[in-house]
Amino acid sequence: NALKLFKLDNAFYPTSDQGLGALVERPTVGRIANNWREGGYLEKGAIPKDPWGQDYLYLSPGVHNRDFDLWSYGADREEGGEGEDADIVNWAPIKK
Repeated sequence: NALKLFKLDNAFYPTSDQGLGALVERPTVGRIANNWREGGYLEKGAIPKDPWGQDYLYLSPGVHNRDFDLWSYGADREEGGEGEDADIVNWAPIKK
């Protein structure tokens, strides 16, 4: 949701170079975020960690037919895996 709010205000998602840090501090590289929201886009002013205490990975533009890719490698911190070791990604179809 924070990424969507950033885009609503600035007409683009943060670039890979700006990263998720653009949600808590006005970007100083790349495109200018002219309408960046004072105080940022995350309530606690910090980028949350994944459930295993690691940083989320971010790429924009994304390579999975999305404006951005956001993912975590899961508990094992390696690509792929099953169960708790499975990657958490924003490009996977929702399982029913």
